[in-house]
Amino acid sequence: MGPHPAVAAIRLAVRRVLHDILNDHRARSTVPGTPLALVACSGGADSMALASAVAFEAPRVGVRVGGVTVDHGLQAGSAERSLDVTARLAALGFDPVESVTVAVGREGGPEAAARDARYAALDAAAERHGAAAVLLGHTRDDQAETVLLGLARGSGTRSLSGMAAVSGPHGRYRRPFLAVDRQTTRRACMVQSLPVWDDPHNADPAYTRSRVRHEALPMLEKALGKGVVDALARTAQLSRDDADALDAWTDEAERSVRADPALPCELDIPRLRTLPPAVRRRVLRRTAIAAGAPAGSLFARHIEEMDRLITAWRGQRAINLPGRVEALRRNGRLVVRQS
Repeated sequence: MGPHPAVAAIRLAVRRVLHDILNDHRARSTVPGTPLALVACSGGADSMALASAVAFEAPRVGVRVGGVTVDHGLQAGSAERSLDVTARLAALGFDPVESVTVAVGREGGPEAAARDARYAALDAAAERHGAAAVLLGHTRDDQAETVLLGLARGSGTRSLSGMAAVSGPHGRYRRPFLAVDRQTTRRACMVQSLPVWDDPHNADPAYTRSRVRHEALPMLEKALGKGVVDALARTAQLSRDDADALDAWTDEAERSVRADPALPCELDIPRLRTLPPAVRRRVLRRTAIAAGAPAGSLFARHIEEMDRLITAWRGQRAINLPGRVEALRRNGRLVVRQS
């Protein structure tokens, strides 16, 4: 008899990604050797299911595995939980294994600040250990939540594209479970008797994602029927394809509208005006971020106001953007700078 269907599903998803990591390593590396993949593990059901599947599949594929858990220090007992996670990863045969403590700031709100601190720690761990990839346990449900949050922000196609299966520098981050639902990962942990930790923040209505998970999505499914999560996840892939094409167009457009190559945040307004709105607004968003505006705090309304300086000029004053950045019109140029 084979493994439980839930276990088989997560192992198959992991096996495919490990093969991709191995093939990418062979294509890029000039030094022979076995690539190292790190599993980011919080101790929750998704990441423990990921860790168990990686522990089973990696030796068969020929990939070394290690584990990292990030202690955000936001809850009592977090240090002890991190030690427990590292002990479980070591028991699965992971090496290296480490717990990293981070200081969470306030930029962009508590959720964005914790995410930024976590990814900075994972990036540093990958560099420290020479890892070819970092595996994350985001599921199809997480993808649906991300798309819904992007829709609420009104930040455009890229925001609706959710999380990429492969992202980060040189494809560092891999998400094997984007086609696997959260119930499957939890069931896989249950049938393998894997202890899991349920983060109380995930059920705290003070956090936006928690409200989306426990209020918004169930309400949508009640009103529209089952299948909302699947539809949102499909929307993410379709939006990503569109956004990738538009971004490629924007790369060329961005170079063409720079008033001076030495001044990347000064753009030629007549050239901007000739661009299609979807491309022009992408150029504006990139320019605002380059000037210091935090991407997570830059919403559609900010870009629309910047666009009005080009398409509906009536002598407006400078537009204030997040991160103490301002956009103003001066001598036929759009100037985006620190205020």
